[in-house]
Amino acid sequence: MRDRLCQRPGPQRGHLTGPNPTDRGKKGSKIHLIVDRQGLPLSIGISAANVHDSQALIPLVRGIPPIRSRRGPRRRRPGKLHGDKGYDYRRLRRWLASRGIRHRLARKGIESSRRLGRHRWVVERTVSWLSGCRRLHRRYERKPEHFLAFTAIAATLICHRRLTK
Repeated sequence: MRDRLCQRPGPQRGHLTGPNPTDRGKKGSKIHLIVDRQGLPLSIGISAANVHDSQALIPLVRGIPPIRSRRGPRRRRPGKLHGDKGYDYRRLRRWLASRGIRHRLARKGIESSRRLGRHRWVVERTVSWLSGCRRLHRRYERKPEHFLAFTAIAATLICHRRLTK
């Protein structure tokens, strides 16, 4: 019995970390966001650093909670979605169109990134607000559920700060 307790655990799977292609192969995580026009986070997800951004779009859109509007029923999906060239895939365009979401995704090799700049800076600003939280700047948690929970807490703080102004 004592021998089993003293053994070091082996490598665990499912930490949602992977070799970062832009940081010399160090392991890391990505935070994916969908924000509204003011920069309030609507849906948050995390993935390993080596996972392509396009794979996170469908779970993020499905994760948007119903939003109360002044008139009419609650909105269950956004009316329009802006995205950069990382989301330029035919399957994603069809998926968004089948759900009645108008999309404005930059096309690879056709459109410049400057046209989306006025919409993209809102997302980049929210990402910088999230990275201002020291707990998220460097990932201390091993379990992805814990890291996602701290990310959700940081997003809640951002919403609270923005809405109380």
